[in-house]
Amino acid sequence: MDLSLVIMAAGLGSRFGGTKQLVEVGPNGEAFLDFAIKDGRAAGCHQVVLIIRSDIEADVRAHLERQYGSTDGFVLVRQDDLGPRRDKPWGTAHAVLSAAPAVDGSFIVVNADDYYGPTSFQLAADAVAEGDQGVAALVAFECAKTLPREGAVSRGVCEVNDGVLGSITETHGIATGEDGVIRSEDPEGVLESTTPVSMNMFAFPQSLFPHLASQWDEFYAEFGDQPKTEYLLPDVVDRLRASGDLTVVVPSSSEEWIGVTNPNDLDPARARLAHR
Repeated sequence: MDLSLVIMAAGLGSRFGGTKQLVEVGPNGEAFLDFAIKDGRAAGCHQVVLIIRSDIEADVRAHLERQYGSTDGFVLVRQDDLGPRRDKPWGTAHAVLSAAPAVDGSFIVVNADDYYGPTSFQLAADAVAEGDQGVAALVAFECAKTLPREGAVSRGVCEVNDGVLGSITETHGIATGEDGVIRSEDPEGVLESTTPVSMNMFAFPQSLFPHLASQWDEFYAEFGDQPKTEYLLPDVVDRLRASGDLTVVVPSSSEEWIGVTNPNDLDPARARLAHR
């Protein structure tokens, strides 16, 4: 089966204060995306597509040349080449749509600034190994294993029924209190440590792209004049699930997420990745 790895690397990193998708976190100068490339290839991804912004293309190419000797074997897609340009990228669903011409077959999608772990990539690859055009996968992580040591984050909280996605709710302000309880602000509530959450790690059939295109047209017609509203992948997935166009299986990863939401997350992340 032709399987591609699509890495979303066009984010602004506004909370981090810079291009965090290229910040060095590994012992040999690796960025998070390098761990994704290694683990994705080990899981059977034969092509790596990097979704970038025009203004960071030179930096991305320079990073790839340092790590791999050249940019051969990588496809770079500029998200801002698709549709009208604005200061803030249009969102994760728009990013994946921009990669459509470069992807032929099933594909795994990940963020460029998250560490997912090798078994997570294998779970994603296995979920679409049969090539069923009506089946996608969302690799879920235990909520407590995705929280930074300080500060609050947003996560897609999943309802899972017999291994199949029942709903996904974008939930903001998730943090662990001094009493050890995990709470969210919007919607307000208490989450269990094992609550399954999405970290934007999906596996999709080729059939996703026509749906992305049609929903993008609808989104842009309604929100095209708004400078910050985003066309988001979890929203598309939930609509396709609800309409019956996709069955979304939810393999559960036992891996511990590593990321940098804020600058003070950087040193702990480096320490945890020192021997990966």
